[in-house]
Amino acid sequence: MFGIGDFARHGRVSVRMLRHYDAIGLLRPDRVDPASGYRYYAAGQLARLNRIIALKDLGFTLEQVRAILDEKVGADELRGMLRLRRAELAAAIAADAARLAGVEARLRTIESEGRMSSDDVVVKRVPAVRLAELTATAAGFEPAQIGPVIQPLYDELCRRLEAAGVRPVGPSVAHYEDAPEGEGAIVVHAGLQVDVDPGAGYDFAVVDLPAIESAATIVHRGSMDDVLRTEQTLARWIDAHDHRSTGYPREFYLEAGGHPDTWVTELQQPLAPGD
Repeated sequence: MFGIGDFARHGRVSVRMLRHYDAIGLLRPDRVDPASGYRYYAAGQLARLNRIIALKDLGFTLEQVRAILDEKVGADELRGMLRLRRAELAAAIAADAARLAGVEARLRTIESEGRMSSDDVVVKRVPAVRLAELTATAAGFEPAQIGPVIQPLYDELCRRLEAAGVRPVGPSVAHYEDAPEGEGAIVVHAGLQVDVDPGAGYDFAVVDLPAIESAATIVHRGSMDDVLRTEQTLARWIDAHDHRSTGYPREFYLEAGGHPDTWVTELQQPLAPGD
């Protein structure tokens, strides 16, 4: 039998927390001395304490913890609940990290306003290309929303091309369009240039991406997570020269091996006819 202080040390919790759990009926002492009022706990109560702390730290309210423990949930079922909750928290952490990365990218864009040169913008014709591609839908066009969608597409596309014995014949090309369901969703097309018959029955699409007769182009160096600065420099150039952009820019990956910070990508923004 342990006094409340010793039990708190063995459970790695505070005495104040144990008193609170006693007051709300979540973890009663095994015995209370009627004369002194001292609380005493049995070693076996550490099991309930461990469950309380684990559930609470995973975001369950104390009322939810009480309901779970009062139902005498077994260790296997509890482990399953904890794994599910852990997965939910991991997803939330990943989402928060993505939002933070987006905020940082916007901040870098703000800090670089007016400092990035648009001298390297070139208006040119972009030739048609034949692509093997896979598609998926992203929630929006922000880099933090595109990245988690497009990278798995390219990984899977490379796997399927290798399995089919098809070798890419040029750099990868990504292009985008509004999703039919609207509300900001984007269809992401992850493509690799190939020289194969479109009707060969592969487990990937083979499409002919048409030429862009007039595109304003600029080279972005580094991770596509930081593409906003380059893309908005291009947008300012288009506006300053009285052009009109149409649709989403294509991304022509000139160098996309190794660390993303070393990538070199040409943004190809279609211009309205006559521009």
